[in-house]
Amino acid sequence: MIFIKNKLFYFALLAMLLSFSSCLLFQPSANKLTRRALIEHKQYDAIIIPGVPFTDSVWDLTMQMRVLWGIHLYKNGTTKKIIMSGNAVYSPYVEAKIMKLYAIAHGVPEDDIIVEDRAQHSTENAWYGYKLAKKLGLQHIALATDPFQTRMLYRFGKKRLKDLKYLPVLFDTLKTLPHSNPEINYLAIKIPEFIPITETQSFWYRLRGTAGKHINFKE
Repeated sequence: MIFIKNKLFYFALLAMLLSFSSCLLFQPSANKLTRRALIEHKQYDAIIIPGVPFTDSVWDLTMQMRVLWGIHLYKNGTTKKIIMSGNAVYSPYVEAKIMKLYAIAHGVPEDDIIVEDRAQHSTENAWYGYKLAKKLGLQHIALATDPFQTRMLYRFGKKRLKDLKYLPVLFDTLKTLPHSNPEINYLAIKIPEFIPITETQSFWYRLRGTAGKHINFKE
């Protein structure tokens, strides 16, 4: 119970800070993006959830936020499929596979979860997730992540992924959702002799990747 209360406090605080930041810096707002997306399509074929590094036996608060939001969108019928996106970047776990395990533990059928395990950066989450969805014949696609990351990817999406829509986390709704911490068998998918990206790429090379500079857009 203490765990859950602490999580709810965290989400409430984060919501307040992000809402304040959004008023000052971020336009369009999360609410406006969501309204636009739901006017366009009442149900999406797939949503893309960008990954977060998994470093221990308990999921990161940011990962929890994104995954719980995606599960909510799935269970209320806003999306048919969930695309978990993210390779093993900073820790020896493929982020998409970890998020899939948590979604399954929360009752999402395995057949409705798609793993995209190529992306190493946020822009790549959007790009490779979108391209995988199209390859699988899914047409109506939305990005579902926190408002801050949504805003970071919004301009990239408007330029490169014209029909990608946005269903950012709405914190007032998120606070009402169950925040349990199910056990998953994460050790079964741990990569042996893993080398983190910080040891294979320089800071500036990684920064270019964050900006989408390593994506082959003609591929």
